[in-house]
Amino acid sequence: MKVDNIRDFTVDVPQAALDDLKERLARTRWPEKETVDDWDQGIPFAYARELAAYWHDEYDWRRVEARLGALPNYLATIDGLDIHFLHVRSANPAARPLILTHGWPGSVLEFLDVIEPLVADYHLVIPSLPGYGFSGKPAEAKWSVEHIGAAWDALMRALGYDRYFAQGGDWGSAVTCAIGMNHADHCAGIHVNMVVGAPPPDLMTDLTDSEKLYLARFGWYQSKDNGYSSQQATRPQTIGYALTDSPAGQMAWIVEKFHGWTDCGHQPGGQSIGGHPENALSRDAMLDTVSLYWLTASAASSARLYWHSFRNFAAGEIAVPTGCSLFPNEIMRLSRRWAEWRYTNIVYWNEPDRGGHFAAWEQPELFAGEVRAALAQMTL
Repeated sequence: MKVDNIRDFTVDVPQAALDDLKERLARTRWPEKETVDDWDQGIPFAYARELAAYWHDEYDWRRVEARLGALPNYLATIDGLDIHFLHVRSANPAARPLILTHGWPGSVLEFLDVIEPLVADYHLVIPSLPGYGFSGKPAEAKWSVEHIGAAWDALMRALGYDRYFAQGGDWGSAVTCAIGMNHADHCAGIHVNMVVGAPPPDLMTDLTDSEKLYLARFGWYQSKDNGYSSQQATRPQTIGYALTDSPAGQMAWIVEKFHGWTDCGHQPGGQSIGGHPENALSRDAMLDTVSLYWLTASAASSARLYWHSFRNFAAGEIAVPTGCSLFPNEIMRLSRRWAEWRYTNIVYWNEPDRGGHFAAWEQPELFAGEVRAALAQMTL
């Protein structure tokens, strides 16, 4: 896969776009209040209004723009598409290269707090997925997980890293697994914080208490929380019109997931009663990501990854050294015996006592420690 035209990139959103955002928020046409007293029908009316008011009155996008701008930002043209990435080189002469991949509704922002603890020993490459953030929007229906994995492998080699490690969660886990499956000649090992796979039927008897809890959590997700996935996998263009036109709609679409997927005080099994997203992520942090999706108009283009990948998702055997960290409020949690049918060379396995789907963002120190511990078991 061809990589060319690697160049510096500056994050600089026009003031007119920020003014337009405020005007649209001020003109929001709100629905009526939900008929329940929790999040069971989605983000509650009162909290949506409160959060939108804060976004309009107090939130400062320039703050996060400055933080991003303090880091080395680049664009590279890969297979004809511009890909945005951070490339933070370590001062350590023994540093090893590591590519970190986010998912939906995430972005490179979720890794900002783990850069400092990891860059002491790793050269970090942190790309924005195609159609996400400041990366280009694919015009061809080919950017599946496998295609992205090949693009990331080509990027790492273009940057001079013939051997490297890969890490990811959510779609980043799927991309990381695709790298491990298809590019083991360059990828020396992987670490994932969402272990993706379907346990074989013969391992679904005599379940442990932990396995029963894992199934309850995923059962809640399937019955109550995956409507977004079905929509984005089947009709991403349709939902894109609504979310690209309404900042309040984009905010609600994303913040609902920050509630459901973070370790913010849920009941066992993942039910949406109890908990509040601001127990796990700050109001500004959530709006940083929402603003990034809004200001780059990436609702439809990010959703298309589901359309591109769900219909032909490859879940084959992964033989490269693998580290797995299972945070307690992850969407999908596999026991080690369930995972070993696919990940045949697990060299590190741990289940931290706090954190959720956005592990690097929710628990940066803990996440960085997990990555370090896992990669310590691997060699280039």
